[in-house]
Amino acid sequence: MNRFGEKLRYLRKRDDFSMRKLGDTLNVHHTYISQIEHGLKPSVELIIKIANIFHVPLDNLMRDELDLSD
Repeated sequence: MNRFGEKLRYLRKRDDFSMRKLGDTLNVHHTYISQIEHGLKPSVELIIKIANIFHVPLDNLMRDELDLSD
């Protein structure tokens, strides 16, 4: 799950979400989104919410060897 932050940033930019907009959607502060994108590991509950928001399988988010384009 080392690439989670990288994948989150990709999804956020792909869907034109600012950190503030994503933070508001997830009910967290936008600085927390920045921390996740820079390596902080989020809770399982937050990962599930992120997968649902961006319509991607959990495996693609969590497994480093899987890309989002799969």
